[in-house]
Amino acid sequence: MLSLKSLAEQINKEVADLVLPGIDRLMKFLDEDVGFGDLTSDLLIPRDLKARGFIVVKGEGVIAGVEEAEALFRQLGIEAEAKVCDGEAAKPGDVIMEVRGEARKILMAERTVLNILMRMSGIATETRRLVDKIKEAGLNVRIAATRKTAPGLRLLDKKSVMIGGGDTHRLRLDDALIIKDNHIALVGSISEAVKRVRERVSFTKKIEVEAQTLEEALEAARSGADIIMLDNMKPDEIRVVVERLREEGFYEKIILEASGGITPHNILEYASTGVHVISLGYLTHSAKALDMSLEMGKPS
Repeated sequence: MLSLKSLAEQINKEVADLVLPGIDRLMKFLDEDVGFGDLTSDLLIPRDLKARGFIVVKGEGVIAGVEEAEALFRQLGIEAEAKVCDGEAAKPGDVIMEVRGEARKILMAERTVLNILMRMSGIATETRRLVDKIKEAGLNVRIAATRKTAPGLRLLDKKSVMIGGGDTHRLRLDDALIIKDNHIALVGSISEAVKRVRERVSFTKKIEVEAQTLEEALEAARSGADIIMLDNMKPDEIRVVVERLREEGFYEKIILEASGGITPHNILEYASTGVHVISLGYLTHSAKALDMSLEMGKPS
């Protein structure tokens, strides 16, 4: 049986593995796919065979993940030449990257690189589509992500939203203060929760409060909240909240965020209610990956 000290050391190591920065994190992704080696390529492809590959887009969308793909290829000694930058649009048939080097290494990295590019580009594409939809409607509302991301992919998912023109919202629990329903249930009331954090938090931090009813929204405003998240409220209910906040003189002093149950189909209904921000988990948990492939050939 592990001692408490040994257990603590093991947990600390596991946590450290989860927060490795930059290229180390990307290599972790590759290790997950490679295991002890690429059995097929090792048996079929000569070690010294050189090749080149082209990453081709099969759909229309916004490209994201180029920097990560380049970094991963180069870490393996593969020359990578990006044909587009993150944030640029692409159409079916476009080549977004050319790579040259050992054929085995290109094949070894293929799936990991494509998974990163396809997922990030899918999120960026859907974000851009919704941002443009809001702008075309003449509405000045910010589109934001939530923390409903794939475990281990938070930074890539949030970066993809940013590349698509959206707002990342808070990245982790430690970079913003949001008093949610479970906090309120444990503390007793919104006003008490706001009072407690206001006494202890730095002046540099805004206080956001989740509200599910008109009464809760008014209590949050009267208690001094900087941001009110209107959670799982219907558009008509939000309009009532906006009107009451206007009447009481809070509307111009508070940021209003709508969240919960918002999709591409109803986003304009929410955007026209008077809120300043719309956050939706859809961007990171339901956006469809942008299809791509890596096509190989010997160097000419």
